[in-house]
Amino acid sequence: MRRADPLARLIDALSSLKLTILCLALLMALVVACTLAQVNLGIHLAVERYIRSFIVWWSPAGSALRLPIFPGGGMVGGILLLNLIFAQFRKLELSWRKGGLWIVHIGLALLFIGEFATALFQVESNMAIEEGQTKGFSEDYRRMEVVVVDETDKVFNDEIGIPDSLLKTRAEITDAALPFTLRVREYHDNAALTMRGAAAPSIVTAGIGAGMSFEPQHPVTADGEQNTAVAVIEPVLKDGKSLGVYLLSNALGAPQGFSLEGREWKLALRLRQYRHPFSLTLKDFRHDVYPGTDIPKNFSSLVRLQDAAAGDDREVLIYMNSPLRHGGLTFYQASFGKNDTLSVLQVVRNPAWTLPYLSCLLVSLGLLWHFGVMLRKSLGERVA
Repeated sequence: MRRADPLARLIDALSSLKLTILCLALLMALVVACTLAQVNLGIHLAVERYIRSFIVWWSPAGSALRLPIFPGGGMVGGILLLNLIFAQFRKLELSWRKGGLWIVHIGLALLFIGEFATALFQVESNMAIEEGQTKGFSEDYRRMEVVVVDETDKVFNDEIGIPDSLLKTRAEITDAALPFTLRVREYHDNAALTMRGAAAPSIVTAGIGAGMSFEPQHPVTADGEQNTAVAVIEPVLKDGKSLGVYLLSNALGAPQGFSLEGREWKLALRLRQYRHPFSLTLKDFRHDVYPGTDIPKNFSSLVRLQDAAAGDDREVLIYMNSPLRHGGLTFYQASFGKNDTLSVLQVVRNPAWTLPYLSCLLVSLGLLWHFGVMLRKSLGERVA
């Protein structure tokens, strides 16, 4: 007799086939909605809002109000993972005959776990590198950072990067390596910069930004578009003395800074950089087309990988569907420019990249096992 207590009803609901069908239908609806949203939001933001969120939110035009309108992919995927686990342990017989189905369920569970791990830990950036150029860092074109550079030593500069996530809190930023505090007066993901009129008031008092004004704008999200971020930063000494208020932006190329106790300090707002313990030198970039047409046939980058710590110094050809994997990073051929003399490599750090492969292997093995058992059973019945 079925127990009627709430826990039993909850377990029954979580292991229900109806819940499985409902979750799959919701995921299909989310995929369609995410695909349509990419037209206005771009791929990354659409995926974040629909697939990698727990709730899909909607804001009326011209309002700051946010209304929950649909379960996000994170919530639906989590419920489907629980449904899979409960159904497996409650409804599958633990025997060698059902061993294939057990393996299939484990493979599917790994697939969901891999997606959650990817959403949490994957970091994407780009490395734009010209022929003959050597780089040991990549840049995140969706994130910004304020960088404080001690340029006193002309051979080696000390840099301190402050991510935009911290800038948005508008908190006072301290660091043991800095003899001053950074007071964040304003930060905007996107803004329009213009020259400031002589009579227009401004809180900016130092640097080239003192002659400029800005108007906050909605951030751009389409692929290939770039925000013009703006940060208003005030370095302050421990005794409270201000060293000036600076307007920083990734659209301003000129350096800004000040001297303090014989040391030269520079401030800048730039794309967030990820330093790597090795370097790549672009030896040659190839953009091949089919003879007699402009149709692309192949993009490839011949790079020299130098990693002194690992004792690795070799040439590697990166091309479509043939990335370079090194140091926990994967380098894909992504784009090009400057009359085929510049290559753009997509750099991905994903600790969970092997889980989808392992999942597919387990599902395939489980299906072969299950069909093999069914075939043996069918042949046995025919012989009998």
